[in-house]
Amino acid sequence: MTAIQKTLSPHAWLLLMCLSLIWGGSFLSVHVALAEIGPLTAVAHRTGWAMLILWGFIAFKRLDIPRDPKIWGAFIVMGLLNNVIPFSLMAWAQLYIETGLTAILNAATAIFGVLFAALFFVDEKLSWRKGLGVSLGFIGVATAIGLSYLASFDLRSIAQLAVIGGTMSYALAGVWARKTIGHLKPQVAAAGMVTGASLITIPLAWIVEGPISLNLSLSTWVAIGYYAVVATAVAYLLYYRVLALAGSGNLMLVTLTVAPVAIILGAITLGEALPLNAYIGFAILAVGLLILNGRLLPRPKRP
Repeated sequence: MTAIQKTLSPHAWLLLMCLSLIWGGSFLSVHVALAEIGPLTAVAHRTGWAMLILWGFIAFKRLDIPRDPKIWGAFIVMGLLNNVIPFSLMAWAQLYIETGLTAILNAATAIFGVLFAALFFVDEKLSWRKGLGVSLGFIGVATAIGLSYLASFDLRSIAQLAVIGGTMSYALAGVWARKTIGHLKPQVAAAGMVTGASLITIPLAWIVEGPISLNLSLSTWVAIGYYAVVATAVAYLLYYRVLALAGSGNLMLVTLTVAPVAIILGAITLGEALPLNAYIGFAILAVGLLILNGRLLPRPKRP
């Protein structure tokens, strides 16, 4: 049975839904933090505190720490692709677009992941089923953004394109991880990644937005605590647990369930109301993801 066809146990479903709730709430928490700190500073807090938590976990578990300088170089590139670029682009974008819309566009990560895997790996060829899923995904993204916004090319449209840029960076990170650090324990890879990201984000935020202050309001600290500790450090550990139980194909369902959580939280707490084209685009994107996942148009079973 392939990863895409793997049956989900009730325990796996529960963990998958927990991961969806955690990541769905991260968009709201970032929005709250941005009321007091800049996007780069928000990202520096996210990677910095997550780094401390993950290395504490590794010390507790007594896991081996890589010594090879090439591995640490790979960690820096991984942190850039999977944390610095997407976190920064999406945090900046949330200054101009709704949290729910950011989450919808973030679901395109799986679409670009399949496309880039086909480009870089010979065993990930783009079959007709994958091609259909990717095509519907692109149509869904274009619909969610709206052709009128692309034509006007204002800050709102640029912010939406920034989110798409972040999803492309996530997808490239998946390729890089498979090529360079796929042999490491997931917890060590996650800690090394956020360490590499912190080496970039902390000085970058300091240079661009000024010294990083710890004299922040309680609401900002609660938001930082949520998205740095819960939605990053804890979520990474939970992610690999779900991956082991559910398989990579089923884990794609998280990208579908995160968006509704973010939309509901944005509507309840921030009074956000997304345009109709955003919901239509998400529906088309969801169909594309379900085709890629194998739940729609499942691929034939091999003997």
